[in-house]
Amino acid sequence: QVQLVESGGGLVQAGGSLRLSCAASGSIRRLNDMGWYRQAPGKQRELVAAITSGGYTNYEDSVKGRFTISRDNAKNTVYLQMVSLKVEDTAVYYCNADLINTWGRRIGSWGQGTQVTVSS
Repeated sequence: QVQLVESGGGLVQAGGSLRLSCAASGSIRRLNDMGWYRQAPGKQRELVAAITSGGYTNYEDSVKGRFTISRDNAKNTVYLQMVSLKVEDTAVYYCNADLINTWGRRIGSWGQGTQVTVSS
């Protein structure tokens, strides 16, 4: 079993900052790509940022220059530093991991989601 536990969401004013964390635990042999997704009410879930095990990153266009994804492999944790937040960033943010479990099987795992609300 694998668990991804997210934290760091909350209410922030436009222009403010938040840092999201997602710690993976359980039957993990190796973490591969990890990413952050978000979903606003009535909208499709979208990939916000992704990072490979080697540290290569990719961002959705609307967050480039404002969000930074990083990871601490020793802690099996991925972070999303968000600055210059906009009202349109309001969503539930989910972390995702592609991984190899301790039985050698490649699986995907999702966190429970954390609410980010940006007020005007």
